[in-house]
Amino acid sequence: MRYRKYGNLTTEVSEIGFGAWQLGNQIDWSPMANDEAIGLVHTAVDQGCNFFDTAPGYGRGASERLLGEALEGKRDRVVINTKVGHTADGETDFSAAGIRSSVESSLRRLRTSYIDSVLLHNPPEACLYGDSEQMRALQQLKDEGVIRAYGASVDTLKDMEIVLNTSGSHVLEVLFNVFYQETSRAFAQAERQQVGLIIKVPLDSGWLSGKYNEASRFEGVRKRWSDDVIARRADLVQRIRFVEDDGSTMTQAALRFILSYPEVSTIIPGAKSVKQWEENASSSDKKIPEEVAARLRSFWEERLGHDPLPW
Repeated sequence: MRYRKYGNLTTEVSEIGFGAWQLGNQIDWSPMANDEAIGLVHTAVDQGCNFFDTAPGYGRGASERLLGEALEGKRDRVVINTKVGHTADGETDFSAAGIRSSVESSLRRLRTSYIDSVLLHNPPEACLYGDSEQMRALQQLKDEGVIRAYGASVDTLKDMEIVLNTSGSHVLEVLFNVFYQETSRAFAQAERQQVGLIIKVPLDSGWLSGKYNEASRFEGVRKRWSDDVIARRADLVQRIRFVEDDGSTMTQAALRFILSYPEVSTIIPGAKSVKQWEENASSSDKKIPEEVAARLRSFWEERLGHDPLPW
């Protein structure tokens, strides 16, 4: 596992992090027993992963609780990122008081006295500005030593630029993958400002693993895709099969493409098994060939840059 700089913090983070949305999530993922979840976290740590991304709303607090249990005795070896704005009770609360209450609850669930980074979780645009009550509340928690860094989890280039241009944030979690490349236009600015970049949805909710096709149908949050969107995604996947020509899996190639951007700190794919985790982690073993990365950038410019996929 290779490691990279994380914003203005002195701690480096593993290139492949651990997205913990699936831990304890009985609604959107197939059930995983608690001991399996804890064992999976232990395997990731043992294999060099030191970055864990979670949120109160993941599994209604279960993700944080399971991480807290799994990382007990290992806290000094890991970096934990969580979020505020969507509570473990399923409510939305971006108020200053709600942010403080959320962080305090996360500290208890995670069994820790501090959190490395805390992000506004896809908030309304008004919350992203540096003079907002939300950013001031996070700064206050940082001043108190409760959190080490803060920022926001966002999906668009516009939202990235608001945070970068108006706030003192040092962490951004952003949507970026082979099919969504617009946010890369702000990566250089993030690096100049010592803002760590966490890449979310790196496999386009599973499409960039290559396991879905035009016949695939979905439940849960992925049921949002119409038949036309599924057919379009399936066609796009077939058009990038060239990434497997050197023996890489599509998952490895998709993650290595993201790692070809030196401004990226870490990627947070999810994993439901040791096999999935190890495939994710192996992406750190070697770099994507530059000619393949260039073809993927051109692919996006030509096919998606002016006609983006619906989320």
